[in-house]
Amino acid sequence: MNTNNIKLTSVTIKGSKKRLILLDIRTPENVAHGTLLLLHGFKGFKDWGTFNLIADYFANLGFRFVKFNFSYNGGTIENPIDFPDEKAFGENNLSTELNDLTCVIDYLEEQGMISQSLAVIGHSRGGGIAILGAAEDERITHLATLAAVADFGRRMPDYKALKTWELTGVRYVFNSRTKQNLPQFYQFFEDYRLNKNRLDIQKAARSLEIPYLIVHGKSDETVNIDDAVELKNACPSAQLLIIEDANHTFNGAHPYPSAELPLQTRSALEGIYQFLLN
Repeated sequence: MNTNNIKLTSVTIKGSKKRLILLDIRTPENVAHGTLLLLHGFKGFKDWGTFNLIADYFANLGFRFVKFNFSYNGGTIENPIDFPDEKAFGENNLSTELNDLTCVIDYLEEQGMISQSLAVIGHSRGGGIAILGAAEDERITHLATLAAVADFGRRMPDYKALKTWELTGVRYVFNSRTKQNLPQFYQFFEDYRLNKNRLDIQKAARSLEIPYLIVHGKSDETVNIDDAVELKNACPSAQLLIIEDANHTFNGAHPYPSAELPLQTRSALEGIYQFLLN
């Protein structure tokens, strides 16, 4: 894909708890269609798998494309790929990610980068954060979610596991790729419990008044396609695009050595592009 006329810059800003956020900004010579902002999901990061190819895809179509690591995703400024800071990973929570989104949009507004439009694209847990952000922040003009979760509460442990988590203060999430047992401190659940109303994805989806596209893989093994149907039911005006033979990552992987996007990812991106043009 030709990226000769695209300027790539990296910027650090303060996140919601003053921990730094690293942003990548791709700016085409002619920004014809406004700004797209990508939110990664759980155990994700801005340079995961196909994300750079996705950024190039949209930048070549005339979008300014921005992606970033949530401040407590487990990456560092020096090493933004994977999870070298396991303590930060454990200290992350949903409110922090939602507040980080506001910090990033504040920066983009200060730099004059959202004067045309601002579309937010969120994957998986990042899709849930994107829905919440779109309901709270009127600067977001369009929303697209990829394999988004429809309810954070359902992702929490059952009662017995929850009590064990409370007693020990930590549970561990195994990352099969990096072979890390990543800590998740009990504060994650406490944050959800204390902010349950604000973190209610269904409620946020019902309140949306902006164009919304729900994209989901028919063969998603991580977030069931029923979540997409729930989001559609909560927001009847939303468009629903089901991608055949697509898994949770739309058949991308990390690392992703090819210069060509998977067919399923490309189908999702083409759907988003057409949605944003209308």
